Amino acid sequence: MGQGAWITDGLVLLPLAGALLCWLSPLPRVAVGVVALALSLGEVALWAGALARVDFSQGLTVQLEERAEWFGDLGISYHVGLTGFSVWLVGLTAVAMAAGVGYALWAGRERARAYFGLMLFLTAATVGVFVAQDYLLFYVFWEAMLIPLYVLVGVWGGPDRLAATLKLVIYTMAGSLLMLAAIIVLGLQNGTFDMVESPPSSSVWLFLGFAAAFAVKAPLFPFHGWLPDAYRQAPPEVAGILSGIVSKAAAYGFLAIAILRFQGHTVRDVQEAVLALGAIGLVYGSLLAFRAPDARGVVAYSSLAQLGLITLGLFALNLAGFNGAVLQMVNHGLISTALFLLCGVVEQRAGSGHFSLLGGMARGRPALATLVMTTGVIALAVPGSTAFAGEFLILTGVFDQGYGWAIVGAGAMVLAAMYMLRLISAILHEGPRSAGATRGPDLRLGELGVLVPLLACLLVLSAWPAAVTSHTFGQTKETPALAKGGR
Repeated sequence: MGQGAWITDGLVLLPLAGALLCWLSPLPRVAVGVVALALSLGEVALWAGALARVDFSQGLTVQLEERAEWFGDLGISYHVGLTGFSVWLVGLTAVAMAAGVGYALWAGRERARAYFGLMLFLTAATVGVFVAQDYLLFYVFWEAMLIPLYVLVGVWGGPDRLAATLKLVIYTMAGSLLMLAAIIVLGLQNGTFDMVESPPSSSVWLFLGFAAAFAVKAPLFPFHGWLPDAYRQAPPEVAGILSGIVSKAAAYGFLAIAILRFQGHTVRDVQEAVLALGAIGLVYGSLLAFRAPDARGVVAYSSLAQLGLITLGLFALNLAGFNGAVLQMVNHGLISTALFLLCGVVEQRAGSGHFSLLGGMARGRPALATLVMTTGVIALAVPGSTAFAGEFLILTGVFDQGYGWAIVGAGAMVLAAMYMLRLISAILHEGPRSAGATRGPDLRLGELGVLVPLLACLLVLSAWPAAVTSHTFGQTKETPALAKGGR
C-alpha cells in the first residue's frame, strides 16, 4: 500500500458503504436523503484530500495506489490508483453526484431508501472506473454502473421509461460483451490483467473491442440510438448524471485504455475513422439539438455533439488535444448536469419542457433567469469561458491532423451558439405560451444550494482553466500517447 492509498480506497468504499446503509437502515424518507447528501459531500471532501496529495509533475504515473491479490493464478488483482487526469474526473463525479443527490432530496423522490442507495452505488461504480488499474476490475466497475442506471430509469422515469431502459441495456450490454472478450484475450496474452504491468498491445481487433464499448456508452455517432429516450425519460438528476458523468467514463476509457494502452501505430491505423465519426457526431448532434422541440432534447443532443468534439481532441493524439479533451470533459460534465437540473426546475413549474408550452419564465424569476443565462452562455463557449478554453485547445490539437477537422469543429461552435441561444430564448424571453409558464416561484433555497456550486465551479474554471490543463499530464512536452506506445 502506497502513502495515501487509503484515500483511493475510501473514494470507492465510502459511497458503497453509504448505499448499504441507505438500503438496510429503517430511516424515514427525509432522513435517508440527508444521510445520502452528507455522504456525497464527504466524497467531495475525500476527493479534495486526494487532490492535495497527487503530484501532478508525475503525469501518467499511478499514485495513491492500493494493490491486493484477487485471483493470483490468473494475474488478477484489486489495483486502484489515480493519475494526473483521472483525479479531475473523480472530482467531477463527486461534485455532480452530490448535486444530483441534493436535487433528489429537494424533489422528494418516493421509495427514498432504494433511490438514494442506488445513487450512492452509482457513485462508487463510476469512481471505480476512474481509479481501476486492472482490466478485469475496470470491467466489473464498468458493468456495475449499468445496474443502478437500469433501476433508476426503469422505476423512477417517465411514462415511456421501460422502452428507454430496454434500449439503454441492449446497446450498452452489446458493447460491453465485446470489451469483455478483448480483456480476456489481452490478459491471457500478457499473463496479467494489470494495466501498469501489461505491455502496450498492437492488435487492432482488441482496440476495436474496447472502442465499441466506449463508443456506445459515450455515445458516439452512430451508436447513440438509446440517448434521446433515456435522457428524456430519466429523472432530471439521473439524466444529468448520464450525460455529465457516465459519458465521461467512456471518454476516459478512450484515453486511458484505447489510446494509452495500445501501440501508437495501432491507434493511428484507426485515427482517421474515429476522427470522422467524431466530426459527424459533432455536426449531427448540433443540428438535432437546434431542431429539438423540448429543453431536454436540446441538452441531450448537445451532449452527443460535445462527445464528438471531445473525441476529436483525444484522437488528435497530441498534448494540446489531450489537455483540451480532459478540460472539456470536466466542463461538459458540470454544464450538462446543471442544464438537466434546470430543465427539471422548469418542468416542475411549467408542467412541461416542450417549447410550445414555455416562454416568459424570466419575468419575476431573476435567480432562475440568471442561472439559465450564465450556464447557457458558458455552454456556447463565449471567449473567456472555460468551455471556450477547452474547445480552443481541442481545435489547436486537431489542426495538426488536418485543417479540415478544425474547420468542422469551429463551425460546430457556431451551431452551439444557435441551439443554446434558442434554448435560453424559448425558456426565458419569448412570450408565455401557457398559463403554467407564468406560475410558480423563483428558485428556492434548496434549488440554489444545488445549482450555485455547479455554476461556481464553472466560473472558477473560466477564470483559471490552467487549474486542469497545467495539472494533468505533468511538465512533459512530449505527447503521452507517443511516449507510451511508440511511433
